[in-house]
Amino acid sequence: MSRIEESIDISRSPEDVFSYVMDPSHTPEWQESAVSARKLGEGPMDVGSRFAVQRRFGRREMPMTMEVKEMDPPRSWHFHGVDGPIRGDVMGRIEPLDDGKRSRLTLSLDFESHGIGKVLVPLVVKPQVRKEMPRNEEHLKDLMESGTV
Repeated sequence: MSRIEESIDISRSPEDVFSYVMDPSHTPEWQESAVSARKLGEGPMDVGSRFAVQRRFGRREMPMTMEVKEMDPPRSWHFHGVDGPIRGDVMGRIEPLDDGKRSRLTLSLDFESHGIGKVLVPLVVKPQVRKEMPRNEEHLKDLMESGTV
């Protein structure tokens, strides 16, 4: 499957953007399909950490567990779904702009599908994500630049 990739420039430091995006509790604040999200287990987010996300695709809500596969603060991360019929594979990269005063965030997403996911990914999930991802990045930019986060 082909990855979906979108970039946006945000007038906040890479450290600020990384810190906000890496906190699962913020996910529903800036991602339309995220109904809820929470870290599983104790301690800070690091390689091997897991978090649960409940997402809405069409009229269905689906729980997912994501695991941090790679993390290089404040530059990049890689999450991969470990359960469910739809398993996201998310990579993020943050490049500093203007001597670190601004950031370019690039998100790249693909899916691994199992069972009913083999039908849902091409018919529902990918079309929804292609529309939603640029809006999510715009919403993140607005939140971060407004000073509310």
